Amino acid sequence: MENLVISDFKLGIIAGGQLGKMLVLAAANWDVKTLVLDREDHCPASDVCTRFVKGDPHSFEDVYNFGKQVDMLTFEIESVNIEAVKKLKAEGIRIHPDPGALEIIQDKGMQKHFYQKNRIPTARFQIFESEDSIKEAIGDGTISFPFVQKLRTGGYDGRGVAVIKSPADMHLLLKGASVIEEKIQIAKEISVIAARNQRGEVRCFPVVEMVFNEEANLVEKLICPSSIDSEKQQEAITLATQVIEAFELQGLLAVEMFLDKEEKIWVNESAPRTHNSGHHTIESVITSQFEQQLRAIFNFSLGSTHLKLPAVMINLLGEPGYEGDVKYEGLTECMAIEGVKFHLYGKKISKPYRKMGHATILGTTIERAIERADIVKNQLKITAWQKQS
Repeated sequence: MENLVISDFKLGIIAGGQLGKMLVLAAANWDVKTLVLDREDHCPASDVCTRFVKGDPHSFEDVYNFGKQVDMLTFEIESVNIEAVKKLKAEGIRIHPDPGALEIIQDKGMQKHFYQKNRIPTARFQIFESEDSIKEAIGDGTISFPFVQKLRTGGYDGRGVAVIKSPADMHLLLKGASVIEEKIQIAKEISVIAARNQRGEVRCFPVVEMVFNEEANLVEKLICPSSIDSEKQQEAITLATQVIEAFELQGLLAVEMFLDKEEKIWVNESAPRTHNSGHHTIESVITSQFEQQLRAIFNFSLGSTHLKLPAVMINLLGEPGYEGDVKYEGLTECMAIEGVKFHLYGKKISKPYRKMGHATILGTTIERAIERADIVKNQLKITAWQKQS
């Protein structure tokens, strides 16, 4: 891959949301030509990539034809037409992560069986084909409350997950083939992003803690370094290394985990790409997750994951009750706060809880970063020029 910056090498990225945009910007530092496939003409990556191609990541024809135009293919999302990428691989197109790993991760049922097979600690689970079969299992005592339902495919950014605490929550039950998990008594939700190149070199980013918006089931804030003790942090890093090696994955793998109230760590889910829990690395770590993904898929040496400064990342979400042309309130005031770095994704329309950007807040101590982040969270509001009717 040493000639990629002095040739016509073309990197294809399927999907052009905010992750795609930030990957394109990282690739531009090395003069890598980027082609992006997305169904939306004005997706965040469309204005920064070398060439934008309009198409549906779920369409066999669109993905296959796009893949034939590039030298290597990677992904912003895992929800893509798997048959098309398998065919492209068979025809010699380099694809990272490998379609085999991608196919497992696309299906939460297959993903859970993979963890079980590889002795990776994960919540006990059962597979059901329909809402009716879940209700029958509740009736005969096969499933007990509380439990977590996850649709096997299609879930993303908090969608496709239902927490059923008691019979009163049965109206929340989702339709479709599902994984039913025992609900873990969670003390903290944490994440480790691991990178692996073709030579088998693995590096992990520092453990982060994630704080969720319960209404939207989205990450609202993440904290790095984590407050969990150093022994548990190393255990989480070892577990993330075990997962990426089990997949034999070349690229990035974000491994989301639970630390339960008895101090045991469980793997929740994995994502074979850059991840929301790694956004802070752009400013706070020597190598950003986006540069690291490129290093891994190009089989370069992996970059340092040393933390330069403590950081808090907050997702900038559309305010409830507003939908329309985006309006940022309080941005000027927040820009005056030391250590605050904004990334606005360029989405023109704001909707309730839509990810419109993120802010990374740096501090000499994590306490100082948290204090500044709370100010930004309270002052910055993303609304629209008119309220929802």
